[in-house]
Amino acid sequence: MGLLQDIQALDFFKNLNNDELEILSSFSSIKHYEKDSILYYESESQKNILFLIKGLIKIYKYDKFDNEIFLYHIYENSMISEISSLIADEIYCFSNASFIEDSTILSINFEKLQENFLSKNILIKELMESLLRKTHQLQCIVNRELVFDATAKVAFMLSNDLKMFNNIKRQDVSFMLHIQPETLSRVLKKLSRDGIIDIENNKISIKNEGVLNSIFRGVGI
Repeated sequence: MGLLQDIQALDFFKNLNNDELEILSSFSSIKHYEKDSILYYESESQKNILFLIKGLIKIYKYDKFDNEIFLYHIYENSMISEISSLIADEIYCFSNASFIEDSTILSINFEKLQENFLSKNILIKELMESLLRKTHQLQCIVNRELVFDATAKVAFMLSNDLKMFNNIKRQDVSFMLHIQPETLSRVLKKLSRDGIIDIENNKISIKNEGVLNSIFRGVGI
């Protein structure tokens, strides 16, 4: 695929006409990254706004003891950058980002995007939607870390990220959720006994999504 086709593949830009796409492509570029490489570090500043065309990204921070704290994943067809201002011409990085898979990134000069599109109320709605999704992610992180118990953490990940749960080792899942592997195993067995999930060949399928959701939403069924 060429640059224009890669841009059009992103929902963020699907409403742009051909002339607008040509303008956007004039200050955009495609970059490829290998698995386990670093996209950016916390506290860096960037001139470009980034979108994930293909692949998978892990967002994380480090605590004062230099322990990695997993925050969330970014999936393809998503904005990566953590924008805090539409006035500044630089984007501050609030966390670290690394690639879990070989990935393709669309990089766009943020200042020129503001000049040619945002200042003309073009792509504003799309940007607001992306920022609201990131705000929701932050709310989910707060719940996961400060409110949810182990069962709610597991239920939330099964409901919202089942594919990821089944594709990585259980030890990695427990690390991401900040619970002990033994606790994860105990929770999964209980959910299975209660008929909420099914476990076959170490893969999980959801049998009762309503009850599963009620575990972390606190809603009685």
